[in-house]
Amino acid sequence: MKKLSVIIPAYNEEKKIGENLKETLKSLEKMGCNFEIILVSDGSADSTVEEAMLVSDPRIKTYQYEKNMGKGFAIKYGFSRSSGDAIVFLDGDMEIHPGQLKLYIDTMKKTGADIVIGSKRHPESMVNYPFKRVILSMGYQFLNKLLFNLNLTDTQAGLKLFRREVLEEILPKVLVKKYAFDLELLVNANHRNYRIVEAPIKIDFNLNSHVGLKNILNIFVDTCAIFYRLKILKYYQRR
Repeated sequence: MKKLSVIIPAYNEEKKIGENLKETLKSLEKMGCNFEIILVSDGSADSTVEEAMLVSDPRIKTYQYEKNMGKGFAIKYGFSRSSGDAIVFLDGDMEIHPGQLKLYIDTMKKTGADIVIGSKRHPESMVNYPFKRVILSMGYQFLNKLLFNLNLTDTQAGLKLFRREVLEEILPKVLVKKYAFDLELLVNANHRNYRIVEAPIKIDFNLNSHVGLKNILNIFVDTCAIFYRLKILKYYQRR
């Protein structure tokens, strides 16, 4: 790995983004690798960008646009402006500490995986999640197994590592911008026989985050749309 690009989508994170960026810098410096941090403010209506700009470091690139477009759009936007041969997706709320990245890079090197993703159900994971979220997550992964034969225990954890060439091939086919972006990405990768390895993850649940009924319905609709494109339209199979 010559260079690591860490893409951080953020929406209204003014209270934490400064400290989160500093902590990410510190963690990456400890790893001793060549890196860049790409922060994408996804239509934030607060001072997320201004707070991020206060962390002055040439390795941090900050981008913004006016309308909230969703995590998928933000990541595709950030990827198009990245230069690393390895790409990390890291959520801006820092429920997942960036210090865990070293394990993921080591796992990729050791296993030869194309993609390493965090799994809340990995036996070595340490997750403090409300019971309701646990049940929703388990139900969603059962649905994904049923619809896509996806042999993964978790598609939604906010830490993922990719080889650049994988994203160059599959991202153009990813249409979901908000609710089921991670799933569509992994369905495409699995369909193209890229090797996906799950790794343990530590999560400190953010009490301010919640999944409402509207979000659940939107996730379900997006998931059905992915199934339709894969199984009926054969959209992902087109070159």
